[in-house]
Amino acid sequence: MQVDTNIILTHEQIQHKIKRIAYQIYENNVNEKEIVLAGIAKNGYVFAQRLKTTLEAISDIKVTLCEVTMNKKSPQDTVKTSLQSIDYINKSLILADDVLNSGTALIYGVKHFLDVPLARFKTAVLVNRNHKKYPIKADFKGISLSTSLHEHVEVKFGEEDLAILT
Repeated sequence: MQVDTNIILTHEQIQHKIKRIAYQIYENNVNEKEIVLAGIAKNGYVFAQRLKTTLEAISDIKVTLCEVTMNKKSPQDTVKTSLQSIDYINKSLILADDVLNSGTALIYGVKHFLDVPLARFKTAVLVNRNHKKYPIKADFKGISLSTSLHEHVEVKFGEEDLAILT
């Protein structure tokens, strides 16, 4: 059986979405001296790195990167971060992932960060799929897609970024 693939975002479109999200983050944090971008391991972290680069180009806010790792098949007790909790106390934090599908990764990421007092907590995703099984939303999103459950969205970051629907 042949699998059809559709490019939903090209490299240029992804760059544009990242820039737009970075401006939205800046507008929401204009009075902050520092924000923490916490990217969920693999593509969410790459997305956070790209946001950091753009934010630093458009603002004077200090941006600290944090990598969030978890076993996505069993995230209940496996969430770990590259920063210690003292590094983000009372700071504005944005939890980033490439695709919001069921919401599992984001909800357990949110749960982890709620143990520490934060100035502000938001979420950012490049692609929002609208198939959530948890009550989680993306505060900043590049594109929202209405897809069927059997379809798969993959973001390929590299020399020529692509978001692909299969």
